[in-house]
Amino acid sequence: MDALINTKYTKLMAFALMLGAFVGLFGETSLNMALTDVMADYEIAASTAQWLTTGYLLTMAVLIPVSAFLIRWFSTRQLVIASLSISGAGAVLAALSPNFELLLVGRIIQALGTGIILPLMLSVLMVIFPVHKRGMVMGLMGLVITAAPAIGPTVSGVIITTIGWTYIFWISAALYLLLLIYSLIVVENVSTVTKPKMDYLSVVCSTVGFGGLVYGLSMFADNPFTAATVWMPLFAGVLALILFGRRQLVLDTPLINLSIFKFPMFSVGTLMMFISLFIILSTSILMPLYLKGTLLYTAAAAGLILLPGNTLNFAMSPVVGALYNKIGPKFFIVTGFTLITAANIGFLLVLSDSTPVWQVILLFMVMFIGLPMTIMPSQTNAMNQLPPGLYADGSAAMNTLTQVGGAVGTAIAITLFTIGQSTSDSSREIGIASGTHFAFYFITGIALIGLIASLFIYDSTKKS
Repeated sequence: MDALINTKYTKLMAFALMLGAFVGLFGETSLNMALTDVMADYEIAASTAQWLTTGYLLTMAVLIPVSAFLIRWFSTRQLVIASLSISGAGAVLAALSPNFELLLVGRIIQALGTGIILPLMLSVLMVIFPVHKRGMVMGLMGLVITAAPAIGPTVSGVIITTIGWTYIFWISAALYLLLLIYSLIVVENVSTVTKPKMDYLSVVCSTVGFGGLVYGLSMFADNPFTAATVWMPLFAGVLALILFGRRQLVLDTPLINLSIFKFPMFSVGTLMMFISLFIILSTSILMPLYLKGTLLYTAAAAGLILLPGNTLNFAMSPVVGALYNKIGPKFFIVTGFTLITAANIGFLLVLSDSTPVWQVILLFMVMFIGLPMTIMPSQTNAMNQLPPGLYADGSAAMNTLTQVGGAVGTAIAITLFTIGQSTSDSSREIGIASGTHFAFYFITGIALIGLIASLFIYDSTKKS
């Protein structure tokens, strides 16, 4: 049986958590449309500017493993208030930053808050809603996870063109303040504070592990693999993650209980989430560069080109949530990855320096019909197989690997973009098109892996 907790403001509390996570995840990609402006303002290369996205994702990936402990050390209200306050402070610092370094610091602080509220949202929703209502609730949460980073470039494109890219942060700060006031009224304590002992060596291994992998991949954009700045962090990251895994198996109170991966649908569902966020984040950083740099659209126009796909994402997520309990996960996930793979193959076939924009719009729409069909069912089916005592660990592990997927996707996308761009001796527009096209080879391969893995999905509530 699920450990259901009754609350006075169940729906209002869920809304506060989802909106807080939405604003935080919107922050993941909101600067993607502004990267060319930031590069011009601070005179930096794309490989440096991408750290505004990669650094954000990496910070979340490093913090989220600790979230399982934070949830047991602090009350729900304390964590929500801290999350919104930290993110708001980071947004203000970023808005006021006079240089790239301070802008990056502001982004990292903002990500710290998001890294707290994202796993907290999933853990709380799993204990305040019964199983028969989780389909719709997870559908809405899937909308948050997919729509926020996807719509970031669209909304920010309008903001950049009309009032300037710094207002992305001012608007976020205002939303965080309003949410903080609202949360003080409706958020209740639903977690059990047990204050387990923190294993700091595990925290160090986790930080070095995930940080080393993403940093090494990011440095690969400007350096050969033989460079120490590439292979050393990659080697350190892999070694640290091996040590992290071995240590969790011998601790009485592990940072993350790795027994969650003994549940097959949790493992496959987490892989589905990893791949889905990899595709969302890699695409969301490439398409603005392509639309602005090759097809020469303004930030607002480029954002509007992506709007139909985002609109379908909004429309599909609640539909998938409503039908989930009737149809089950496999149909949605297999169909979703079929559409995602088809869209990526389409991008490989049509992307050039003279691609008709309707083709970009159509393929982006196909992709964002598929993504809501993979994320919510994967997440719900994965978490449903876990016993209530492992919800916090499952949430922490899934969200960590999801954000790592986004960070790795962003780093690899920019690395391949840079490599592909360097192979072209033609104009800047053709070079950007070549770089984007080259990156889509890898993204398509990842989508194919997701499609193959989706064939092994079964309903975790009907088969143990």
